[in-house]
Amino acid sequence: MLDPFATSGVSPREFPPDFVWGAATAAYQIEGAVAEDGRTPSIWDTFAARPGAVRRGETGEVACDHYHRSTEDVALVRDLGVGAYRFSISWPRVLSGRDGALNARGAAFYDRLVDDLLAADVDPWVTLYHWDLPQHLENAGGWPARDTAERFADLAAAVGDLLGDRVGHFITLNEPWCSAFLGYGSGIHAPGVRDGAAAVAASHHLLLGHGLAVDALRATAPGARVGITLNLYPVTGVDEASADLARRIDGLQNRWFLDPVLLGTHPADVVADLGPLLPDGLVRDGDLDVTSRPLDFLGVNYYTRHVVRPSAYPGTNAVEFGHRDLPSAANGWEVDPDGLTEILVRVARDYPSLPLVVTENGSAWADRVAADGTVDDPDRLAYLATHLAACARAREQGADVAGYFAWSLLDNFEWAEGYDMRFGLVHVDFATQRRTVKTSGEWYARFVGAAREILTP
Repeated sequence: MLDPFATSGVSPREFPPDFVWGAATAAYQIEGAVAEDGRTPSIWDTFAARPGAVRRGETGEVACDHYHRSTEDVALVRDLGVGAYRFSISWPRVLSGRDGALNARGAAFYDRLVDDLLAADVDPWVTLYHWDLPQHLENAGGWPARDTAERFADLAAAVGDLLGDRVGHFITLNEPWCSAFLGYGSGIHAPGVRDGAAAVAASHHLLLGHGLAVDALRATAPGARVGITLNLYPVTGVDEASADLARRIDGLQNRWFLDPVLLGTHPADVVADLGPLLPDGLVRDGDLDVTSRPLDFLGVNYYTRHVVRPSAYPGTNAVEFGHRDLPSAANGWEVDPDGLTEILVRVARDYPSLPLVVTENGSAWADRVAADGTVDDPDRLAYLATHLAACARAREQGADVAGYFAWSLLDNFEWAEGYDMRFGLVHVDFATQRRTVKTSGEWYARFVGAAREILTP
């Protein structure tokens, strides 16, 4: 019989029976209800309210209204046929105010969500932190302050107590590079700080908080599997003259996070590159033992490759990100599935053996709703197919790729881009909150369904 997926370059037969198929979201991007049931402000509420911070001044105040429509959205996940759904906990919804007490009403939302997912035969994968630090903790110093790592451990313990009897997979942090260097370095993400030293301090305290959270989850949810999600990208110089620049960018983007988590060290060349931005006393004795707590899996978020060249302005440290004449998504990111294979194989080769789960992978396109209400998105479908094929190639080359989560289940609030960039398998009309499964979502559902049918004994 002709394989119906052969023309897309990937077959469900290329994945093992225990492969995890999923879709992913994040709390601030979909939940809305930012002032309901005891939720307090986060840094993203504050940042989005700042004039000019987010395109057209849009905010996550309503977003996809998931807080009120979670039952509908769980049904969408069930109908896609995926076996897993990755979502994040809103820290200011679960722990209220400066005392860090459990907010029972906010906690009840996640309690119900997990029960609904399990009733739909969907495995919940819970991310503890997807960028929505409570504003009162930012006021006290934020991630550049060491105490925030301890407060994050409090969140992990609370969520472990709340959900650990039913949740089998926890992810501590999502993309700490973004939290540190976009939030405190360039300032294009919340909290909008531009301070290189603060960004480096934040990067260390995020990973310290990760290790402390692993300890808290091991204590409160001993049966769960625990990991972290890093956004990893191959870094390529445009020419030989760009080789050292590529090394520096790779060091700060990838190895600055991989090495403390998986090796318990800091890469010496990056320490040298950072110089005075890495102050004495930031890393204390025993810290790297904490950041490298043993994990059960590593989450990898991948969207594109970084292609770099030195700035056209001599004497500056600026970097220009180039292109290689590949197709680009609506946000300008090149479509480069080979980069996903490359980074997965590299991690498997250079670091201790660990299952790798692609916890985010997706693309933004200028979707249009047809007159009949359908949303045909062939570019996103092709992106999914070629990147699933990239995962299969990585497995062939020895990487233990154990799962794949499409980003995203829903069109949502895309951070500083507001609602312009649509990544969803499901189209959301933000005026009416109507959900429509796109062609890509239908294809993904058929692919996952075929995988289950082929692999079921």
